[in-house]
Amino acid sequence: MGSTSLFSRMAAKPAPEQEFPVRPAPFFARPLLLALAIPLAACSIMAVNQARETEQLLAAAGFRVKLADTPDKLAHVEALTQLKLVPHSQEGKTYYVYADATRCHCMYWGDESAYQTYQQLALSKEIAEDQRMAAQMNEDAALNWGMWGPGPWWVY
Repeated sequence: MGSTSLFSRMAAKPAPEQEFPVRPAPFFARPLLLALAIPLAACSIMAVNQARETEQLLAAAGFRVKLADTPDKLAHVEALTQLKLVPHSQEGKTYYVYADATRCHCMYWGDESAYQTYQQLALSKEIAEDQRMAAQMNEDAALNWGMWGPGPWWVY
């Protein structure tokens, strides 16, 4: 008899999903979430590409690579300023260090000569990119036929 009354009490109590019904998300929630996620992903990709380009310039400039192949070395690389070329002085000499603990688990280091070469390469790359963009804009402007658009006027 006691078990029957317990059963009847349990049956009378609504299930947890009935107490707090789950409402579906509004129709705009998914597009809004997607609209927020896409720019974040794009920023992440741009940061990775910028780090890759910087590391290529550093290697071309003569910076040496030290891999963090042990946990102690990785902890040291993680403690450094990440993805930024930072000057450090040691024994009266200035060295430049670039640490990347996430992508390559390494650090680049070079002396003043390597740093000057890096600056020249970075400036040359920036000038080349500016010239490429100017040439592209000139080409686009040459193809602009005003209100008629590209193509012969009699087609319209």
